[in-house]
Amino acid sequence: MSTAEAPAQSRKLIITAIAVMMLLASLDQTIVSTALPTIVADLGGLDHLSWVITAYLLVSTVVAPLYGKLGDLYGRKVMMQISVTVFLLGSMLCGQATSMVFLIVARGLQGLGGGGLMVLAQTVIGDVVAPRERGKIQGVFAAVFSLSSVAGPLAGGYIVDHFSWRWIFYINLPLGIAALAAFAVAFKPRGLRKSHRIDYLGAVFLTAALASVVLVTSLGGRTFAWGSPFVLGLSVVAVLSTVALIATERRAAEPILPPALFRHNTFVVFSAVGFLVFATMFGAITFLPLYLQVAKGISPTASGLQLLPLMLGIVTASVASGRIMSRTGQYRMLPVGGTALMVLGLGLLTQLTPQTPTWALTVMIGMVGLGMGPTMSVGTTAIQNAVPREMLGVGTAGFQLFRQVGGSIGIAVFGTLFGVMLGDALPGGVDPATMTAARVAALPEALRAQVIAGFTGALRPIFLVSAGLAALAFVLTLFLETKPLRARVEPHHAAGAGH
Repeated sequence: MSTAEAPAQSRKLIITAIAVMMLLASLDQTIVSTALPTIVADLGGLDHLSWVITAYLLVSTVVAPLYGKLGDLYGRKVMMQISVTVFLLGSMLCGQATSMVFLIVARGLQGLGGGGLMVLAQTVIGDVVAPRERGKIQGVFAAVFSLSSVAGPLAGGYIVDHFSWRWIFYINLPLGIAALAAFAVAFKPRGLRKSHRIDYLGAVFLTAALASVVLVTSLGGRTFAWGSPFVLGLSVVAVLSTVALIATERRAAEPILPPALFRHNTFVVFSAVGFLVFATMFGAITFLPLYLQVAKGISPTASGLQLLPLMLGIVTASVASGRIMSRTGQYRMLPVGGTALMVLGLGLLTQLTPQTPTWALTVMIGMVGLGMGPTMSVGTTAIQNAVPREMLGVGTAGFQLFRQVGGSIGIAVFGTLFGVMLGDALPGGVDPATMTAARVAALPEALRAQVIAGFTGALRPIFLVSAGLAALAFVLTLFLETKPLRARVEPHHAAGAGH
């Protein structure tokens, strides 16, 4: 039985299983952050702290395109089962970590599986749901992703407060096993196979380029100075590897990132827009809790709750965009309107002051969320509709790759910008590195007012740059070609491309 012909009940079971898998993989990018102080207190290794997050981000980013290609070549089902198994094994080992080095290695193993989950999950939807109906499903998936972005730190804090930090990882096991079992039962393979040639050289160059970019953006300006030999050396490796990758992919029989992808307007435009939107989301929005905790003096948990309008905006717009796509078969105006709304919301955030009322902040970040929603839910479906069936996996993986790298670079650039601006804005004698929310609250009233004003002023350029990036994304969406969504799942022309 073909998955495209699977009964509705099987499709529902597949979609539910995939949603759970995506939730676990995306949650593990954010849930650890609030638990890190507790983990360090238990395991030690403060100097390795950033690697707990970087290890997962680095490995999951690097392997995502590899899973996309392997899924196209050897079948989505077997690759999904492998990625889930590796992810769960990594989760179990993380929970059993006895040292920081042990935890970092286990996080890398977790990322090895998590990177495949994110790509394969969305690609499988292309196998079982027609593009015209896929918009509603992608809207739900975008909602799952946005939920994990906001709920991750809250969930991590709750688990640490009420249980043990180890349960941040153990909780993946029962949910992942249940999702894996449901997927194995509902997703039927076709049994079609053919011989394949793996682009090993392309994989090496792609891995080297991505690893270098992620390491530079994650560690540059923090662990290592931007002008250090380590960062400069990695930058050279990134450039040379990218050049070598382009040359290799042009000659490869079955390239891991086919140059033909970049001849599709839909892929190029949405990948560029996704890069910019995720740079904004993971960069600028990261600093809102800092504003709330320092300028407003509220607790970390309360600051997380005040970000709910962002999540609700993304969820609402994602689901609505998916329904509009399914009903009309059109999508071009959704990212155009979404990016325009992002520009307006981020522009308003440049006017934040310590006295900005909560309702005004709610409106501002709600607008940003409503603008992000369409760009997050529409891109995957549009790309899968535009590229040939045999490129479904690499097209989906390529889009995810550009979004992930955009987020990583956004965090790095905005972090550096904020550090520079804060150093200039704070009163003389105040060390920015020591200014936690608790210490700011304990300062004498006059000095505290100056420090809060400095923090708020340092955020203004971040939102201004974010608005600029959103404006660039808006301009790019105007070049998007109109390509009506197909009402049926495209049959496989390349044997083995599906399962």
